Amino acid sequence: MKITNLFKSALCVAAFLVGGPAFGYSPEELEQSCKKPHFTDFNLTEYKAPENIEIAPESEFIIKISHWADPASITLMAKKQPLPFTLETNSSFHKIKAKLPASLSGSFVRIDVGAKALLGCDAKTGWLVKVANK
Repeated sequence: MKITNLFKSALCVAAFLVGGPAFGYSPEELEQSCKKPHFTDFNLTEYKAPENIEIAPESEFIIKISHWADPASITLMAKKQPLPFTLETNSSFHKIKAKLPASLSGSFVRIDVGAKALLGCDAKTGWLVKVANK
């Protein structure tokens, strides 16, 4: 009976030693495995009640994106339509510059931006703006 209990204990310890590392990641490994891009410094005024602030037609805007985002993966949309942009990159961030098309005058516009991190995960965000009539 003692041999059976000793065998069971040894088997449990062996299973833990073999299987334990396969199921665990350190916090540093988790952060490295998926550090999503961050989007900051959107410079247009978001539309919110009760202020109801409108922006000028054909407004230019910028968005900064964290440097760990893959610049080739950046997408920019306005009303679910691709929006052309220019990209400036430095060691701290990527900065995209774009201009709202004249066709969006007098309408509500959702501006969406997305990017993939160099390590593979992705992130998206957006802002609602109200464009004044021309």
